[in-house]
Amino acid sequence: MSDNQKSPSLTSYVAEFVASTRIEAIPAEVIDLGKKSILDGLGLAIAGTVAESLRIACRHIESLGCGEGPCTIIGTDRKTATRFAAFANGLSIHAHDYDDTQLVAGADRVYGLLTHPTAPVLPSSLAVAERLGKSGADLLQAYHVGVEVGCKVSEAINPRHYQEGFHSTATCGPISAASAVSNLLGLASETIAVALGIAASQSAGLRENFGTMTKPFHAGRASESGVVAVEFAADGFTAARGILEAPRGFFQAAGGGYDEASINGKLGNPWTFDNPGISIKPHPTGSLTHPGMTEMLRIIEEHNLTPDQVLEISVGTNQNMPNALIHHKPTTELEAKFSMEFCFAILLIERRCGLNELTDAVVNRADVQEMIAKVKFGVHPEAEAAGYNKNTTIIDIKLKDGTEISGRVDFGKGTPANPMSYDEVAEKFRECTQFANWPTDKSEAIIETVRNLEKLGNVQELTALLAP
Repeated sequence: MSDNQKSPSLTSYVAEFVASTRIEAIPAEVIDLGKKSILDGLGLAIAGTVAESLRIACRHIESLGCGEGPCTIIGTDRKTATRFAAFANGLSIHAHDYDDTQLVAGADRVYGLLTHPTAPVLPSSLAVAERLGKSGADLLQAYHVGVEVGCKVSEAINPRHYQEGFHSTATCGPISAASAVSNLLGLASETIAVALGIAASQSAGLRENFGTMTKPFHAGRASESGVVAVEFAADGFTAARGILEAPRGFFQAAGGGYDEASINGKLGNPWTFDNPGISIKPHPTGSLTHPGMTEMLRIIEEHNLTPDQVLEISVGTNQNMPNALIHHKPTTELEAKFSMEFCFAILLIERRCGLNELTDAVVNRADVQEMIAKVKFGVHPEAEAAGYNKNTTIIDIKLKDGTEISGRVDFGKGTPANPMSYDEVAEKFRECTQFANWPTDKSEAIIETVRNLEKLGNVQELTALLAP
């Protein structure tokens, strides 16, 4: 880890990247990867309208007298002020913990445990683009800039930041959202540095709140904070201009330091979407469950396993995974999302794990609770030795007839090693919209609009499709 004093111009470098990057500089393959995550995020925002957390948020916004405005709360007939649309849409995208996740290649980092990049960035940039009537190309450009900055900041900060309790989507999210909005508004780098200073002072969010409504609240507030930071900076507010690298700045205060080589000179070089990549979730559960779930589903289908055959299932991973998947006896759907035991139990019983399986009623079913008790989850020395730059998961299943079945996997479906195509993401999008009883014709129109987003003349054509 480098001494923070070595990079006095780091924030300026980030601000200049935000100010100068144009869509022409973003590789076509990166643009296409971003479209998948944007479609994914929009579908999740629509699915999030079913969540009680969004209903509470909308009541709160209306209680403030902000029930009208230029910006759409996705999936509803409500419009509100820019900052509150960013908040509500960030919250709803993350409400089911089904949104994309940033990956990392460093062996000292925790694969899949960095940020949810789209939830803070898409709502903030979409709200501002809607308000100003920006083009689809403008939105794509700003979205990619915001995701790139947020991912590189998250990758650079000392791993202890996440390990000791910070939720990096919440802490790095304001910085990524502010970067996206600054790019969209065409701000000068000096003003962007101030916006980053304001955004970083709003960074907050604790992992102890995983499994509650406050986790998606983190994403909403991160998105809102980015909008607020930029609007204040553009209006002449002041802040420190070296907030990332300063001795009392973001990296030092929130992580005790950072790896300069992970960010300085690395923005867009390579783009994170290209390397190490962004993962799109195949299930609405914590991303660390997905490699094991991918392998478990393969085993179930190959051996035609049924619940009555199984005596015990052992799931072994590296030590960081139980540190995040903390609910071993879940009784709510929010707890079940962070329960390896539930994820394996529901796959064995239903052979799927989607939005319809993540409900309090399903989690508390007698057969589900009985199967949860048969799943033993902990650290496996072989998985620990494999390193943290993958999510090695080792499965050992004992059947009642004495048969033993084993499996091992490093990466799950939706990762760059086993990616989802645009059409597969579109199927997930349809699952999300069906979950919210969304009109089929609008779903298909959104899928095609995002597929050709760079050709869209005005983002308001898209947001019109995102309202009933």
